[in-house]
Amino acid sequence: MKFVDEVTIDVAAGNGGAGCASFRREKFIPFGGPDGGNGGRGGHVYVVADRNLNTLVDFRYTRRHEARNGEAGRGSDQFGAAGEDVTLRVPVGTIIRDVETGEIIAELLTHDERIILAKGGDGGFGNLHYKTSTNRAPRQKTPGWPGEIKNVQLELRVLADVGLLGMPNAGKSTLIAAISNARPKIADYPFTTLHPNLGVVRVGPSQSFVVADVPGLIEGASEGAGLGHLFLRHLQRTRVLLHMIDAAPFDEEVDPVAQAKAIVKELKKYDQALYEKPRWLVLNKLDMVPAEERAARVKDIVKRLRWKGPVFEISALTREGCEQLIRAIYTHVAALNAPPIEVPDVRFAALDEAPAAQPDPTDPRFR
Repeated sequence: MKFVDEVTIDVAAGNGGAGCASFRREKFIPFGGPDGGNGGRGGHVYVVADRNLNTLVDFRYTRRHEARNGEAGRGSDQFGAAGEDVTLRVPVGTIIRDVETGEIIAELLTHDERIILAKGGDGGFGNLHYKTSTNRAPRQKTPGWPGEIKNVQLELRVLADVGLLGMPNAGKSTLIAAISNARPKIADYPFTTLHPNLGVVRVGPSQSFVVADVPGLIEGASEGAGLGHLFLRHLQRTRVLLHMIDAAPFDEEVDPVAQAKAIVKELKKYDQALYEKPRWLVLNKLDMVPAEERAARVKDIVKRLRWKGPVFEISALTREGCEQLIRAIYTHVAALNAPPIEVPDVRFAALDEAPAAQPDPTDPRFR
């Protein structure tokens, strides 16, 4: 299935049905009175978040979505039926934005979350509605109200706890394949990952977190080099970023430290909030470095980057060091997801510790 994370669609709610001006005409009933019913309301356009979807490809070639109009009222006190509603199902994490104003209409973050994107028009009134004791033969009726029409943009940002950041061929896809059941494309050439991949990492019973692998970022991405900043939006909801560095580049002239600094610079250009997220340094492919040279190479990379945060030495291919990384990530994510600890107010501590007052058996009110 093709991955689509941004589309623009038109939605139109149904118009309300017109009211009816009618009078009751039956044999032997000369003054039957008004019996024109109201029109039915137009159909609404709903949007529902569905966790079973992971792409907006359903809206790629179907750009117009219209609800049915309400039926017109009829005589004999018959009201028009409401128009049939339309429900659009989108992945969890979809942002709905008005194209004309740029305003965010809704952000669907939970399964089965439901909103009305376009409201159907109300039905018009028939002459039965205007009947009063003084106006016994009204001839007024009103047309139905039009439904809302909107041009909206759907933008998908995947929900993940951890995001993988790094140059192409840094081993991001290999890592997500090693620690989860995700099976992304892995090859010995750059840009094998063309769209985000999600993997669920199982740490233990009822203990898991989600990892997002996005295409590699290179220097000049803000000017459109490589895949540009096209998929960095999918890292904006993560709790921590793993900055993966190839500690044993195939080309000896490539400096992994310079590449890492270039990625951090591009990250800052894209979004300051994303740049300020917690980042951990993950040095990959250490299985290709001789054992006696590993400590010196790791120390040199950390020193030249002036890195002060956590550092992990792994080999995604042999899974060396991956277990320690997984445990550390889960501890960090679980701490962020834990509910805050309520601190008792000292002003009421004495009241809580004081014993409850006992009734006096000699009080005449208790006899």
